[in-house]
Amino acid sequence: MWLRRGFFGWLIPAAFVLPLWLFVGWLIAGAGGWAFLWMIFAIPGVFLWQLLISLLVRARGTVRAHRAVSWWDVLGLTVWHLMIISLGFYNQAWWTPLMILTVLVGVALFWLALWQLWSEAKPSRMILRTSEGMAYIPPAEERAEASVQDIIVVAEKQRPPVP
Repeated sequence: MWLRRGFFGWLIPAAFVLPLWLFVGWLIAGAGGWAFLWMIFAIPGVFLWQLLISLLVRARGTVRAHRAVSWWDVLGLTVWHLMIISLGFYNQAWWTPLMILTVLVGVALFWLALWQLWSEAKPSRMILRTSEGMAYIPPAEERAEASVQDIIVVAEKQRPPVP
């Protein structure tokens, strides 16, 4: 659970740290002008995409309740963040294929977050809580035919008006 909670805390700072790493890596590697041109698009893209994925992940009720992401999130975010970190080394031999693969993994991570949000928002996973805090899953509603009940009408006697 500590790992999943760590990723929960890392979601928002990652939106700032990962783009900063791309810039610092460009400075350290001395990558040149073409890498700088790609970096101009990559830094805002990574920032906005990480924020979008963070908001989708944090929108789920179970993530907010437990303050921990799912294991699918841990797997997807680990792969995507390691790919972004490796992009910051600007190695010409594998940078372009890695960038394309990183974009594809980022899109897949977006769809994974959307799928988890959608599947968790279904009413089939509704859990109710009692006033004592106990959680329970409500039973399926069975529709029964409405029974005809006796109707009793009580008529009041009218009193004569008072003079």
